[in-house]
Amino acid sequence: MNPISQKVMRAWTGLGPGFLPFADAATADVPLSRLLRLSLFQVSVGMAMVLIVGTLNRVMIVELGVAASVVAVMISLPVLYAPFRTLVGFRSDTHRSALGWKRVPFIWMGTMLQFGGLAIMPFALLVLSGGGNAAAWPAWIGPLAAGLAFLLVGAGLHTIQTAGLALATDLVPVESQPAVVGLMYVMLLFGTVVSAVIFGLVLVDFTPGRLVQVIQGAAVTTLVLNIVALWKQETRRPPRNVGGTPPRARPSFLHAWRSFISGDSAIRRLSAIALGTMAFTMQDVLLEPYGGQVLDMSVAQTTLLTATLAGGGLLGFAFASRTLSRGADPFRMSAAAALVGIPAFAIVITAGPLHSLPLFVAGVFLLGFGSGVFGHGTLTASMRLAPREQIGLALGAWGAAQATAAGVGVALGGIIRDLVAALAAREMLGPELAGPATGYMAVYCIEIALLIATVVVMVPLIGGKRSVSLAGS
Repeated sequence: MNPISQKVMRAWTGLGPGFLPFADAATADVPLSRLLRLSLFQVSVGMAMVLIVGTLNRVMIVELGVAASVVAVMISLPVLYAPFRTLVGFRSDTHRSALGWKRVPFIWMGTMLQFGGLAIMPFALLVLSGGGNAAAWPAWIGPLAAGLAFLLVGAGLHTIQTAGLALATDLVPVESQPAVVGLMYVMLLFGTVVSAVIFGLVLVDFTPGRLVQVIQGAAVTTLVLNIVALWKQETRRPPRNVGGTPPRARPSFLHAWRSFISGDSAIRRLSAIALGTMAFTMQDVLLEPYGGQVLDMSVAQTTLLTATLAGGGLLGFAFASRTLSRGADPFRMSAAAALVGIPAFAIVITAGPLHSLPLFVAGVFLLGFGSGVFGHGTLTASMRLAPREQIGLALGAWGAAQATAAGVGVALGGIIRDLVAALAAREMLGPELAGPATGYMAVYCIEIALLIATVVVMVPLIGGKRSVSLAGS
């Protein structure tokens, strides 16, 4: 680490628990500087997510002239890998490389996948858009190459995040896990916000050459951040063949999965995670258009909504971390977070007819807060209920349910909004509902129903015997 990085790290860790909500995650064996360095893998994941979902979404449609339907397919490709997070988590639990690492090989493999996807992505996009010498290539080369690039990045970031969170969990005792989870997701948020600002500034004067530089710069940054994050984090325990005895057979994934879903109401827990995540994410691509169309907000004002939502999420992470560290039941807290989302959506809906910008911003902030608490609570519950040898599997299952539900929720939100808006424009829902707000409000009402369903599914999990005993430990 260079002198500047050392000074920044010392200044950051010197803020102390009073200003850094997750400073209590540190222990004598795992200081805060080490946890912050490990959390750099989340920065690389946040950077890739911003690039795929945000920056390239606009660049492909506006600057490169790619059809919106093709862009939608490309953006959704990384979600296809999300269900495999369970398998990645299981393999990182049972794998032992020749060098004695469990988690590091998977984080490194994910880094290589993400790096490779980002390395070929700009050229694939230029061929897809018809730029450069694209005419010399068959028509199917562009979509195939771009699809491969997006799929590689998605596989990489899901692999990195699953194995990285499992490694962070391995390093700290049970009582510090909520704070570690909060720290990791704050760094994900940090990487998202900083990357969005940097990409936006660099691509103000767009040229194809600048796009190549930005995406390949992100590829190199991914490699550097993850190497620094992994350096001397996991203890090496090389396998030993004592007395010539054959190595112990590894359990199969199907056997481990059956064992996992048979205990501690795993199916109900995963169902609650999926329902709650979908409820909090269906509006992700709708809040800014809603503000512009219904509340007449400017582009600058709607852009600030992302920061408002992120600020609410940050406060939610901090609140959840402190509350769980004091022995709270994560299921009870997650259910309460879902209940917070109900009035939040009601406020957002009410802001439209009242044409109240402050009310809308307050609702958005409350949505971010509820989403942050819900995500932290369900992840902590998944970690606490998993046996030590199945931490990776549990985190993978949580990530698979969460990421898949988020992807499906965002897609459904856009489709439902468009369908209802088309019906409303033709006055098929009545003249009173012919305005532009109808499509958005239909989605928000569905999200309220999903939050109620989440609470109903989660109530039997609250106060479970093992959950309570672990929460109080």
